[in-house]
Amino acid sequence: MSAVSATALSKRDAVALGCFALAVGVILVLANALTSDAIENNVQQRFNAALTEVLPADYFDNDIKLSPLTFEDTTQLKTRTVYRGWNNNAPAAVVISTHTPDGYSGRIDMLIGLTYDSEVTGVRVLNHKETPGLGDDIEIRKSDWILSFNGKQLDAGLRWEVKRDGGDFDQFTGATITPRAIVREVRQTIEWFAQHRQQIYSTK
Repeated sequence: MSAVSATALSKRDAVALGCFALAVGVILVLANALTSDAIENNVQQRFNAALTEVLPADYFDNDIKLSPLTFEDTTQLKTRTVYRGWNNNAPAAVVISTHTPDGYSGRIDMLIGLTYDSEVTGVRVLNHKETPGLGDDIEIRKSDWILSFNGKQLDAGLRWEVKRDGGDFDQFTGATITPRAIVREVRQTIEWFAQHRQQIYSTK
């Protein structure tokens, strides 16, 4: 093969390789765009379902998803997003989006529903990385443990710790760190809401 033919073949190969790489890049971009939309839609659906579970619709008569408020909790060094429920134009209940960084495998995102008087209406975990079959009993589809918060308040002599720490909440067999983190975060969120209730409902 002559040097000229070899050079022409090399150029054709380079062009073909470039076109192939471009086609693959376009396919990846399109696939990412399609899957991103699907993932975002699934996340939103899970959030809406959890919102309804932690605060049933008979507690409020407005659309609580509208105009959420985000507050900085300087004591716990985190942000909390609050969805306010009204009933006959009176403050009725809230759903608070919060998290704890203290799970066994790191951050756990959750929603906590509270009446205006700080009684828990529900708690749901949205995201976590806990060990399957061990720490993931915080999920409602795996266990009813998360329902143990329903109807609870800070008074009435309730000890907001897991039983291993002298409290009233169960831990999981072989796993204490995860439920301990959840119990602590629910208690801290109730305390935070009680301290900021007036501010939350007076903010436009």
